[in-house]
Amino acid sequence: MAVIPIGRTLVQTARLQRAVSFHIHVSPRVAICANRHLYHRPRYYTTTPRLYHAEHFDAFPSQLASAPPDFLPKASAPSPVPQTLTEKIVQRYSQGLAEGKFVKSGDYVTLAPQHCMTHDNSWPVATKFMSIGATKIHDPKQIVMTLDHDVQNRSEKNLTKYRQIEEFAKKQGVDFYPAGRGIGHQIMVEEGYAWPGTLAVASDSHTNMYGGVGCLGTPVVRTDAASIWATGRTWWQIPPIAKVTFIGVLPVGVTGKDVIVALCGLFNNDEVLNHAIEFTGSPETLDSLPIDDRLAIANMTTEWGALSGLFPIDSILQGWLRAKATEAQLYPSSSATSTSTTSRFSHDRLDDLFARPLTADKGATYAKDLFLDLSTLSPYVSGPNSVKVATPLVELQNQDININKAYLVSCTNSRRSDIAAAAKVFKDAAPANNGTIPHIPEHVNFYIAAASLPEQQAAEEQGDWQALLSAGAQPLPAGCGPCIGLGTGLLEPGEVGISASNRNFKGRMGSTDAKAYLASPEVVAASALAGKITGPGWYERPADWSGVVLGEGDGVKEEDRMISIEDALDKLVREAEEAVQAGEHALSPSTGEGSDDSAALTEILPGFPERVTGEIVWCGGDNINTDAIYPGKYTYDDAFSADPAKMATVTMENYDKEFAQIAKAGDILASGFNFGCGSSREQAATAILAKGIPLVVAGSFGNIFSRNSINNALMGVEVPRLVERLRATFSPSSAPAQPGTKPPITEPEQNRQ
Repeated sequence: MAVIPIGRTLVQTARLQRAVSFHIHVSPRVAICANRHLYHRPRYYTTTPRLYHAEHFDAFPSQLASAPPDFLPKASAPSPVPQTLTEKIVQRYSQGLAEGKFVKSGDYVTLAPQHCMTHDNSWPVATKFMSIGATKIHDPKQIVMTLDHDVQNRSEKNLTKYRQIEEFAKKQGVDFYPAGRGIGHQIMVEEGYAWPGTLAVASDSHTNMYGGVGCLGTPVVRTDAASIWATGRTWWQIPPIAKVTFIGVLPVGVTGKDVIVALCGLFNNDEVLNHAIEFTGSPETLDSLPIDDRLAIANMTTEWGALSGLFPIDSILQGWLRAKATEAQLYPSSSATSTSTTSRFSHDRLDDLFARPLTADKGATYAKDLFLDLSTLSPYVSGPNSVKVATPLVELQNQDININKAYLVSCTNSRRSDIAAAAKVFKDAAPANNGTIPHIPEHVNFYIAAASLPEQQAAEEQGDWQALLSAGAQPLPAGCGPCIGLGTGLLEPGEVGISASNRNFKGRMGSTDAKAYLASPEVVAASALAGKITGPGWYERPADWSGVVLGEGDGVKEEDRMISIEDALDKLVREAEEAVQAGEHALSPSTGEGSDDSAALTEILPGFPERVTGEIVWCGGDNINTDAIYPGKYTYDDAFSADPAKMATVTMENYDKEFAQIAKAGDILASGFNFGCGSSREQAATAILAKGIPLVVAGSFGNIFSRNSINNALMGVEVPRLVERLRATFSPSSAPAQPGTKPPITEPEQNRQ
């Protein structure tokens, strides 16, 4: 057991001192790792270059080997097997598919994404790109480079890196957006690179945001981005797809941020971990979710554990896109180092899009169905220090939680409508302050940064930006800043902050001894004004309210359900298929404990280790995120992150500062469920390797951490039963799971108040 300094109340990292020798037969293919409409104006963004021709690329063998007979429809015809919206978009961008092959969840595919965005990590991607012998980007029109993370850093080292990226972009002829122009994800949306019905990737975990405009956005890692630069393509396994049905109408005073904070906190047992999500609902329900709210929801599906969060291509989106196309003509906002916005946004292009909008097929198969009644929601607050802890605002208001810092920043909630909502809090308070905007208390620092320069300019024209400055807000350049833990205004030890951003992991926004909450822009503004967590008072709970209504299924009561003959037949077919699968499973040989399952082992490739032996280092929490594994303050210091010896000294620092002394080279890191969730930073995997740890064993992994592990040769094995046994033995306070059920998710104690 680790030696713990006096006053430390919890052992986070324990070294198992028994003569533990951990043997695993490793397979090279083992699974590794009336609402806010008053304050919302439509956003204006979009994109679609050409589709890439399949015949120029290879595909995974499984895609070619299962070619159907010639009499089946061609790829341009409707699928004989109903497809989800996710599957339809992937179908468009999959390369080298056999004729008549229709992709489905679980398939490995070779993808040529419409666009690939990189940000401050563009130079590390470039070094990887050049290290494989590449000299020319395969398709310059496919690539977008932005500078957004460390834009406040004026050191010569950072400015040199920024110059290198800009010069590289110019030499390669790709679209480039300099520091201060905005956050990469916002640029992808407002400049039309994320276009409905297309597939776009970025080397950042919040690529999910593009789903708010009907674009399938999913993150890749640096190695994947280098591959796309060099070849125009990468690999992907289509995840299980979850359908989330919204019912009811969003009440006044409740926002999209409240929706996703509630989803993260109420469905908090990994229900959608490593899934692709498709949101749906009636036209009336979706009409209560403006595009800005959809962008916020899609953005934070990352924190919910999903790989994408896709909204339908509907009339609300159409109106927003039309406004954007008009704005692009009147107010060009493209960078001097990029192609024109109007080359991506035009009404002619929108005519084509909405003449044939993609939709999910009736009868498409989903891995699971969840629903949430929006009309039963109230404002929610996430935290402290965990997105899986969500509390109705009314409960926190009664606790008089004082704050030191407030943040209206990030790609989640810093668009013009968000700034307008925050400004309205202060404008509404002006009449009681002799008609002038009231000032925030002296002990509170309120930081604001727009998602992009055009969004800030729009807020200035509306008078909202100035209202916040008059209240004492401190402006920061358009960029990530405090959200990623860089620049001005970070949380100090003992401080409490509330932010409109997307992630409140312990230590992410500053000190590990601080507390961070997440909320909507108006709640952040009201809290800044009051000096404690509170709301603006716009929401009124209905007299007959009895709780949030949510659960599995589509939320329609059986007695209210109307079903067509076609739907009834689809239901019968699905039930028959499920019965066949259940029968096949029951008749298949047992692979339980004590059975001989050696025939199921994968053949080990020459040179691959057949056995890994080492002492277990037990880090027993669930949801150990990439900020905990490798803190963000080191991530964009390229010199630090290029030195394995330095990386090894800070591995797992935000989880346990003693880890570097406890863990030794050759150890096996064992942890709980959803290990490596959070950002796409490659160093989360390479730092573990730098520490000399060759293998991570967990109940489950975040998908993006698994990609980084595969790309960097860090072995990862999912062994849920081992995690349960370790917890039962070394964490006696953990309640054992019932037979046949998954153990409850456990947050590190520091994540709680």
